[in-house]
Parts: sequence; structure tokens; C-alpha cells
Amino acid sequence: MTYAPARWLPGANAMTVFASVARVFPRPRATRERWQLPDGDFLDLDRFEPPQADRAGAAGKGPVLVICHGLEGSSRAPYVRGLAAAALSAGLPALALNFRGCSGETNRLPRFYHSGETGDLALLVDRLVAERPGRPILLAGFSLGGNVVVKYLGERGDGLPTEVRGAAAISVPYDLERSARVIDGPGFWNWVYRERFMRRLRRKAVEKGRRFPEAFDTGRAARARTFAEFDAAVTAPLHGFPSAEAYWRESSAGRFLGGVRRPLLALASLDDPIVPAESIPVAEARRNPHVTLEVAAAGGHVAFVSGGPLRPSFWAERRAVEFLAPLAR
Repeated sequence: MTYAPARWLPGANAMTVFASVARVFPRPRATRERWQLPDGDFLDLDRFEPPQADRAGAAGKGPVLVICHGLEGSSRAPYVRGLAAAALSAGLPALALNFRGCSGETNRLPRFYHSGETGDLALLVDRLVAERPGRPILLAGFSLGGNVVVKYLGERGDGLPTEVRGAAAISVPYDLERSARVIDGPGFWNWVYRERFMRRLRRKAVEKGRRFPEAFDTGRAARARTFAEFDAAVTAPLHGFPSAEAYWRESSAGRFLGGVRRPLLALASLDDPIVPAESIPVAEARRNPHVTLEVAAAGGHVAFVSGGPLRPSFWAERRAVEFLAPLAR
């Protein structure tokens, strides 16, 4: 599929903002499930199924697409619902994972989620395999969720369950430090993106700090105004990293691309305002025959809008389904 950027959205920032806050998105029927975890916490998931399908058949024997959202997103994010709708139109049920603390209810433990946390995705996949051995499982992730998907594939390599047939990752920050330095940098749009994320992260951190005052320095978290400050104050100490830099280095998906052993579609844009073009791992992708890296000249971050203003379409979601659906068969 050839991507033609929407001409009425001039520039990466206009496209990124439109896709994030102004998009009219489909509302496929979703059923909320809560899975209790061995460590005492929980995961909330939304299951999307074709309305005409028999629930037991769709949820039991057929393939399933597991979708992972981006930073401070959820299963209700426009891009998640858009991908779920596109998958359903291809006869592919979907299951959207809410990372811990992102479903609208604070998780029980001190820990949050982060870009390199693949344990919950692995647990979800293992449970799906145990419930229905042989069931084809596909994965998709956006931004932070894409980083999680790529890292999960790469760190497990040939050890993945055979049920995992392939994945798609969109607008992945392959080098977390470079992305953090870009968004922490000067400029109006960097401030807009940074503040949108940081307001939510600070609020969650302060609430978490009230419940677990020994987990991290709540005052330092409340004062954080950059990703470097927040990851140093909260993400690193909560999840066992000695520093923000160590967290970024050990969690970046680019380090794991060489270990991918399942078909992976990676979609990126050269004008992504959050993922600098020089961090896209072109050479690593060329060396791995399992990786299909498609880089558009324009597209913004988790946007890739095409079509006209009255009927815009979202190329990355359609391209992901085009790539993944045959793997389910």
C-alpha cells in the first residue's frame, strides 16, 4: 500500500495533533476483562469481536490481534480503536492491553509500566496460549507500545511460543534517550508534547507517592518538567534502574531488533517530531530478513493521515492489518 500524506495537514505537528485529538474514530463493541496477576496486581483488557460472530468461537478458536497503546494512552485511544476496527473488518478479533495504571484505575503495586516492561505482554501471550494451544496470535504496538512489542520479540527470539505469528510496530522510539532529548528540547511543539504527557505522569506519580511514600521522592516527581527529570525521579527507582540513562539504554527497542525471529512490520516517518530520523534502525532492519521496515517521508507520530478532511483515513492501521491478516492464516 502506497502512503499519500493528507495535503490539508501541512507538516508533522498538524498531522500528529489532528490524529491525537481531532480524529473521529470508530467505536467497535468492546468487552472489558480484568485479569488478576500472580504478583497481586491486575491487568484490564478490552476484547473486540465481530458483532456477528459467536462469542465462544471468536474468542476461543480463531486468531487474535493483541494491541499495545502508547505512553499515557489506553485501550480507548483513537489509534487503538482504529486498528481494532480495521482488524475486525478483516475478520480478525482484537484484544487491547491496558498497561498498569492506564485503564482508568490505579494499579495496586508501587510499580508502573514503562517502555521496556515486557513481562505483562509475555504473561498475556502465555495465558492466551495456555487457554487455546495452537491459536494464532498477532501483536501490534504504537510508540511506547511498539517499543514493548519489538523488545519482547527480540529478547525472546526463537524462544517465542509458536502461536506468535508476527507483529506490527508503528512510530517506535527505537532510541529512548534520543527521543527524550528531542522532546525535552526547546521549541513550542516540544513543550506542547512534553506538557501533555508530563501533566498526566506527574498526577499519577503524586497519587502513587501518597500510597507508597517510600517508593520514590514524591516532591521531586511533582517538580519534574522533563522526561529526563521524571525518569530519574520515578521510572528508574521504581523499576530497578540506577539512572534514567540506564533505563533508556536497557529498554530501547533498537538494541533488540537483531533478535527478532517472527515477521515484523515496522512503520516510521522521517518527519516524526518525537522519533528523530537518525534513530530509525535502517541498517539493523536490512540485516534481519524477518523485519520489514517501511519509512515514509511524512506522517508525523502515530498519525499517517491520508484522504480528505471530510473522510480522512489512517494508513498505518490499514497497512498493519494488510501485513498481519495473512499471517493468521
